[in-house]
Amino acid sequence: MLKFIDDLAGAVFDVFMLFCYFFAGVILVGVPIFLLAKFFQLFL
Repeated sequence: MLKFIDDLAGAVFDVFMLFCYFFAGVILVGVPIFLLAKFFQLFL
């Protein structure tokens, strides 16, 4: 039973880390592109 709980906690942690990396990637890629788009929208 303890092994099952340990595996389940590990799986939940892996999914959580996947979401963290995904959102970090979205922020790192999306924010500069968004700012660049706003910049060009203002001056062009």
